[in-house]
Amino acid sequence: MTCLAVIADIHGNLPALQAVIDDMAQFNIDQVVVAGDSINWGPFSREALEIITARNWAVIRGNNEFYILDYDTERAPAHWSSFTMPPHLHDQLGDQWIQVIACLPDTLQLRFRDAPPIRVFHGIPGDPWTAMVPASSAAEIDKWLEDIAERTVIGAHSHIAMERYVAGRQIFNPGSVGVPLDGEHSASYMILEGHNQGWELAAHRRVPFNSAPLFAEFQRQDIVAQCGVTGYLVVEEFRSARLQLAPYLVWKQDNYADRDDSFELLQEFCALDDIERYLPPVYRDLRSALYRD
Repeated sequence: MTCLAVIADIHGNLPALQAVIDDMAQFNIDQVVVAGDSINWGPFSREALEIITARNWAVIRGNNEFYILDYDTERAPAHWSSFTMPPHLHDQLGDQWIQVIACLPDTLQLRFRDAPPIRVFHGIPGDPWTAMVPASSAAEIDKWLEDIAERTVIGAHSHIAMERYVAGRQIFNPGSVGVPLDGEHSASYMILEGHNQGWELAAHRRVPFNSAPLFAEFQRQDIVAQCGVTGYLVVEEFRSARLQLAPYLVWKQDNYADRDDSFELLQEFCALDDIERYLPPVYRDLRSALYRD
C-alpha cells in the first residue's frame, strides 16, 4: 500500500506549512504531493520553496506561479499591468528561485506499482485558473476531464476540500494549507492510501497553526506600503480566513469601474455590512467540513 500526503495552496504561509509537516510525522507517509500555488499572497514564498525542494516532494505549478513567470512579459494579460503583488513576490524570491519555478511541470502522473495511476493538476487540465468545485456539474467535469485517462485525479485552486465521484472518476481536492477560506484558521490537507483496487481517503486533516509570525513578517515587509489596497486585503484574507480581494473587485466593478484603487474606496468597501453578497456563490455558505458526494 502507498500512502500519500496531498497538500496545495501553501501561498507562502510558512507557519501553516510547518504545522502540517509536524502533523504528517505521525503517519507513515511514502511521498508528499504539492498541487500548486506554493507561493504568493503569504510572505514566506522563498522559505516554502526551500522546504519543498529540500524534501524532494513532487510539485507542480499553480496559477500563482505564473504571476512570477509571466508578469511584465509579452505573455501577461494587459490588466496585469496594474497588479502590485508580482513585483513584491519577485523581491521575496529573487532570480534563482524564478529559474526553479520556470522548470516545474504543470501536471504530473503518479504511477506507483501497487495502485492505479493518478493525474495531478492545479485547476483543471490545461487551465490553472478554473477549479472543480462542489457546484461544478457532472457534465462540466466530464468535459474538463475527457482527455484524461486516469480515473483518479487531484486538483486544487478552490481552497475547498472535496471528494467527489463523477462519471466513474474519483476527484480529490485537499483544500488549502496556507489560506483557508471557510472561516476556520487551520491548514487543510489529505492523506490518500492506494492499493490494487484503487485509492481511498484515509484522512482529511485540519491543523491549527500560529499565525503570529505570519503577521509579524507582513509588517516587517510592509506589504501595505509595497502593494497598496491589494496588500491590505491580502492580509485581511489571512486574518479572516475568508475571501477579501475577490469581493472588493466585484464591488468596485459594480460601483466605481472607472476609478483606480485607492484607500478611500477601500475604506468604503470595508464599511459595508453585506460584503458576502459580492462573494462567488460557492464561498458564501462555505463551511469547514469536507465536501463529499
